Amino acid sequence: MKILITGGAGFVGTNLALSFKSKYPDYEILCFDNLKRRGSELNLNRLKEAQVEFIHGDLRVRSDLQVVGEVDMVIDAAAEPSVLAGIDDSLDYLIHTNLNGTINLLDVAHSSSAGLIFLSTSRVYPIKTLEQVSYRVGSSRFELEEEQQLIGFSRNGVAEDFPLQGSRSFYGSSKLASELFIEEYHSLLNLRMVINRCGVLSGPYQMGKVDQGIMVLWMAKHFWKKKLSYIGFGGEGKQVRDVLHIDDLFELIDWQVHHIDNINGQLFNVGGGLENSCSLLELTKLCQEVTGNEIPISSVRDTRTADIPIYITDNSKVTQQTGWSPKRDPKQLLNDIHQWFIKHEAQLKPILS
Repeated sequence: MKILITGGAGFVGTNLALSFKSKYPDYEILCFDNLKRRGSELNLNRLKEAQVEFIHGDLRVRSDLQVVGEVDMVIDAAAEPSVLAGIDDSLDYLIHTNLNGTINLLDVAHSSSAGLIFLSTSRVYPIKTLEQVSYRVGSSRFELEEEQQLIGFSRNGVAEDFPLQGSRSFYGSSKLASELFIEEYHSLLNLRMVINRCGVLSGPYQMGKVDQGIMVLWMAKHFWKKKLSYIGFGGEGKQVRDVLHIDDLFELIDWQVHHIDNINGQLFNVGGGLENSCSLLELTKLCQEVTGNEIPISSVRDTRTADIPIYITDNSKVTQQTGWSPKRDPKQLLNDIHQWFIKHEAQLKPILS
């Protein structure tokens, strides 16, 4: 099999590529990336050592994709992933990468009669609707109430039929627009495809920032003994997210690649689920346990634009249709990140500290 992975030098793309090559040595894995994100260049040697082919190109430029040739499967992991993108700066890069880039890639998949696995985001769900989720304030986190009034929401979290009407962020809108084009290619041009709306993804080799990669950021600040802040919702650190280990994501994508005809045209919410969720306050405690370090954490009461108090992924549909469920909890995730820091401290300190 010949698999093209876009965003292939990024966190998700590189980890998927290396896992596929390790499990299927005879597969031809192509990683396509423009190397815009700082730290992505550190993955090039990893790809080369694993005999994964790297193509330096930009999804915004159709001619860059011409060198790819025929492929059997496309995994689209390329994106400008910041939920803050376009709010205080130009929308150009966001739109041309996340939407136009996907359309360019759809033409590649269609011309090759390839299948497409699209990594979308939980950020397609509207912010004001998510703010209506019923929760109470617990000792260390916001806790979901047993009874919920919203369609597509339960004690297990957000399901695929959660309402889409409303504002979500420029980033979320660009990914939702891409989903709509993918569905048209599926319906009108018989493209085989699967869409995964992913929650928080994390693991080693993620270059965490405040707006994307919070688990790595939090661990990095503890590891190098820097300062942090609880921002928003009263500044108490009780906002909650579920988190999915990148190795768990690979196991799902692996299954989907090899069973795409069984789930052709399907859309799934994919995340850690309630059992793999934590608040920032709980994340702090876990980081302290793993590193042995305590750091100063200040409080900022004001909530940032596009932030929400709680998000949990309901994995019921994807588990029912594929048999997949996450295996690795947040503590294991943080231990894996910690070992990565120890092994590559000299390289990572200038980027993450």
